[in-house]
Amino acid sequence: MKPIISFLRSLRRHNDRVWFNDNKQRWLDVKAQVEQLTARLIAGVAEFDPDAARLQPADCLYRIYRDTRFSADKTPYKTHVGIYINPPYGKKSPRCGYYLHIEPDNCLVAAGAWCPEGAVLKGIRQDIFDNVDEYLAILDAPEFKRYVSRMGDNLLKTAPKGFPKDWEHIDLLKPRDFSAFCPLTDEDLSAPDLERRILDRMKALRPLNDFLNYTIDEVAGEPRR
Repeated sequence: MKPIISFLRSLRRHNDRVWFNDNKQRWLDVKAQVEQLTARLIAGVAEFDPDAARLQPADCLYRIYRDTRFSADKTPYKTHVGIYINPPYGKKSPRCGYYLHIEPDNCLVAAGAWCPEGAVLKGIRQDIFDNVDEYLAILDAPEFKRYVSRMGDNLLKTAPKGFPKDWEHIDLLKPRDFSAFCPLTDEDLSAPDLERRILDRMKALRPLNDFLNYTIDEVAGEPRR
């Protein structure tokens, strides 16, 4: 992990094409390390989510180059690496998978539904409302609570439309993004069993993915539960 983060730290200081081209071989070496890491993580995820075995690293990795066409920020390169192991269809699927974010001073594991489309978002909220005990059991599981520092993002200020404002669990419905975030500390990053620590976090997040994927599959006409 150290060479990957070292390269990204340098890229953050020198985010321009001249520097990148002068350091192209360094990037290619890092890219190869990322691909190898991804292959190992896919194999690890497949131990508890067997559909992951269908994936290849190319199904899970994003380009380092930024699309600047519609952005005020014209820096040409991302200063992080994202690995998204999303069984069984890969990173372009709307289903929930397991995400590893590698960035200097901001490494984390995440899962859940990020920026779901309107029908999916409404369905997730309804599914939580109708099955709140099941959802709370996921959030209260010891392994989930051990690793997750934040559950839900981009919160509404009030109850979402169509749900009673006085419901005792209304805060569970306020996120627009139903994602869980598990930070990786400096101790984690320097540990010899780092990959196991990453996989432990991903495994702890599987019940959340399964719950949310039921709604996503149902909206798509493919109920699985």
